[in-house]
Amino acid sequence: MQAIVHDLLTSYDKSGKGPVILMLHGWGDSKATFKDLSQALGKDFTVIAPDLPGFGQSQAPPAVWNLDNYATFVRDFLDKLELKPRAIVAHSNGGAVAIRGLAQDAFQADKLVLLASAGIRDRQKLRRLGLKVIAKTGKAATFWLPATHKKKLQKKLYGAAGSDLLVVPHLQETFKVTVRQDVQEDARTLKLPTLLIYGSDDKATPPLYGEAYQQLISGSQLLVLEGAGHFVHHDQLQKVATLIQGFLK
Repeated sequence: MQAIVHDLLTSYDKSGKGPVILMLHGWGDSKATFKDLSQALGKDFTVIAPDLPGFGQSQAPPAVWNLDNYATFVRDFLDKLELKPRAIVAHSNGGAVAIRGLAQDAFQADKLVLLASAGIRDRQKLRRLGLKVIAKTGKAATFWLPATHKKKLQKKLYGAAGSDLLVVPHLQETFKVTVRQDVQEDARTLKLPTLLIYGSDDKATPPLYGEAYQQLISGSQLLVLEGAGHFVHHDQLQKVATLIQGFLK
């Protein structure tokens, strides 16, 4: 399905029936990352998964964007489709977008599920230093991804869009801006029930991030899945689906 949001052609998937769940993917990813999880959740919920601008089959922003711009886009996407989500399920950088948008009241939800959420920047100074170098090359857009996922996502997700998003100048600048934005203070203001799911083997957003968010978000629950990596919803699909279903009941 497609819609025009912010004058950008936006691709999204819609499946299932029931209360609405909005799915927000991470950096360098697309709505395709939620295909299996959406199918599992679609028995009880209407699942909406957009390609955020610049990813998958959605047009790239015409200028440099930051988390605030992406949060505003999510707001307008929901308004366009006249959706009021029961919950937001967000992975990696999508979690940072969700936290910023909810904290600024750009959009609302009854509950929040963060899967390996990013957005904690001050604990990775050395990593950021490396990003400054990497972001100057055409490889910045997939830096966050485990090696086993890079080629797969480039071929299947970017290829499907008919363009090579790795070399879009605006996207590279957006990447450098976005990864400097810390949302810990935003997280501190959240009051909605929140479920944090992290993988014990995640090197990109380790369980330490989940522990930090648990302390910041009042009443939040943290679950660390043993043996799972950054793509926790791929590595332990059924477990993650069951946890989300139970949390949303």
